[in-house]
Amino acid sequence: MKTLSKPNPWRPPVLGALAVFAVMAQAQTPAATAAAPCKGNASAEQANACALQNFQAVDEEITTLYRDVSRALSAHERPDLWREQSAWKRERDARCQQATRTTSAQPEGPRLQNECLTGETQARRKGLMHWLTLDHPSANP
Repeated sequence: MKTLSKPNPWRPPVLGALAVFAVMAQAQTPAATAAAPCKGNASAEQANACALQNFQAVDEEITTLYRDVSRALSAHERPDLWREQSAWKRERDARCQQATRTTSAQPEGPRLQNECLTGETQARRKGLMHWLTLDHPSANP
């Protein structure tokens, strides 16, 4: 009769997932390709629409990465990831609102807000990828 052993604390499936995510991070993102038609002399309305489109594409990518990271983690790690992600979203929104508060009523206000959100969201990739490394606190038994 076969006995079940304890899970390996080195988390080899996560290391494999890390390699997949690293390759995905190198690929050109939909946000980068979506920005191409938005370059040039555009009206404030067009620039705002393009900035929103770019943010939505980047936000979708981070949401997908978050779900993939969540699936790679053990059940006891997921609540910590969820709390971190929720706090990050609140902080991102507050930072961008504060950074653009003086321009919010101006025609370029929505564009600046969405550009801020896009930058903050792109920066989140590193934080999510950290969950898959062995130096993350949750990796220590």
